[in-house]
Amino acid sequence: MSGKSTMNILFLNSIGKSKFGGGEKWMIKAASGLIKKGHSVWIGGRKDSLFLQNAGKENINTQEISIYSDLQYTKLFSIIKFLKNNHIDILICNLNKDINIAGLAARIAGTPVVLARHGILLATKSWRHKFELKKLADGIITNTHSIKHIYDSYGWFKDDFVKVIYNGVEDFEHDEIMPVPETYRGKKIILSAGRLAYQKGFDFLIKSADILSKKRNDLIFIIAGSGRLEKQLRSQIKLCGLEGSVKLMGYCNDIHKIIHWCDLFVLSSRFEGMPNSILEAMAAGKAIVASDVNGNSELIKDKETGLIVPPNNPLAIAGAIEKLIDRPDLLEQLGQNGRKRVHDYFSLNIMNQKLEEYLLKKLREHKEKINN
Repeated sequence: MSGKSTMNILFLNSIGKSKFGGGEKWMIKAASGLIKKGHSVWIGGRKDSLFLQNAGKENINTQEISIYSDLQYTKLFSIIKFLKNNHIDILICNLNKDINIAGLAARIAGTPVVLARHGILLATKSWRHKFELKKLADGIITNTHSIKHIYDSYGWFKDDFVKVIYNGVEDFEHDEIMPVPETYRGKKIILSAGRLAYQKGFDFLIKSADILSKKRNDLIFIIAGSGRLEKQLRSQIKLCGLEGSVKLMGYCNDIHKIIHWCDLFVLSSRFEGMPNSILEAMAAGKAIVASDVNGNSELIKDKETGLIVPPNNPLAIAGAIEKLIDRPDLLEQLGQNGRKRVHDYFSLNIMNQKLEEYLLKKLREHKEKINN
């Protein structure tokens, strides 16, 4: 350990160059928070990736560490060298291949603590994942109790191996906002956001828009995000004849600047960790409709901050939108309840405090183990 109360920390995430989602946002927020608390922090990732670019914009030290497979052992020497030269105390890895390669490098380099950070369920009940996590990691950080319960059920780990630290979000109330585009004015706006991936269930949202379009023409659905399913979703929109009422606006780095556009925020995911998009919408005082999966139901209080609906069910999503969209007083009340809930339980300050306490605890445990 490099000091009594300061740490040298490397966050590593070898996600693809063009991908940037909740896990990447979490690492950058966590790194920034730990730097403000006086710790030395680096973020590692693929060369020219959105992840490293966004970390650089936050003035975080970045390091190119491109891991492409579980068997890329040629990377071991360069990672070992970096860990030793910078006296890294804690390595926090995102993907399984990061644990496989960088975790092994850390064991060789003598890095005291190696942690996996799983924002979604990344470890199945397989011998390979059991070996990787028990041999190459000292713990798992996750953001929902639903994921912890699944990992605990495997029977592999001690009770405290999996640590739940809820995602945190900053207060966007006084941030710069973007004006509502002229073409959206006079419409009731339903916003959703995330990677255009199977997980997010945007096809269900489009089906919900199709259901509602048969009854009314005053709704605009906006989906902010980019990803591999863009072409498929555009085809679905065209097939349903929804080009005028469902808009794919592409990647938006500052989603909080457009959240104020919407009357209602909807997330129709098939599965989740703890979605930052919902946290950001709640922090902005927006009512939520979301599918009953993983962290969604830990974030949202049904009928208090929004509505929880059965997953994979466009009809239920459409019904929930109809229950709320024409009731501005209810939307306002749900939104204010959500803002208070974020302030009380999911603030960025709370997340960073709990993360720092946990990392220092892991280092103390390592030191005690060595001394004994």
